[in-house]
Amino acid sequence: MFVLGIDPGLSRCGYGCLGGDAASPMVVGAGVLTTPAADPLPSRLAVLAEDLRGLLAEFRPDAVAVERVFFQTNAHTAMSVGQASGLALAAAARAGCEVAQYTPNEVKLAVAGYGAATKDQVQRMVQRMLGLAQAPHPPDVADALALALCHLAVAPRLARIAAAEGGR
Repeated sequence: MFVLGIDPGLSRCGYGCLGGDAASPMVVGAGVLTTPAADPLPSRLAVLAEDLRGLLAEFRPDAVAVERVFFQTNAHTAMSVGQASGLALAAAARAGCEVAQYTPNEVKLAVAGYGAATKDQVQRMVQRMLGLAQAPHPPDVADALALALCHLAVAPRLARIAAAEGGR
């Protein structure tokens, strides 16, 4: 299975694509998409939408895991993250991918075993789980890879639950 994790953001949108399964994941690609803060919002959204379409065409993932905007203290940040998230969700659906959303706490629990893990703990666990020489940087990349790892761990259970419920 190929999973593309997306840590949405308008200024910095992290992505990480993993192949394999939860027992033996391997990095296919990872990085950060950026848009210039000085550009008008519609232009930034158009650039991000095109970049996301390009990622989906390049990696052709089976599934896309996007961080769910759960809580933000800054309303402006929440709006821009929500807009970027919407673009990622729409692009993944348009590409015919399975789409999943996970809260930061769900991702931290799946990767670090603790829903309130720090960014540093998540980065170190992603490094260990993927056998990387160093922790992924910037944190947006680590978060995107953690989203993909979370989906690799959770998706088989969700499929079994769906199959069991379909048999009723």
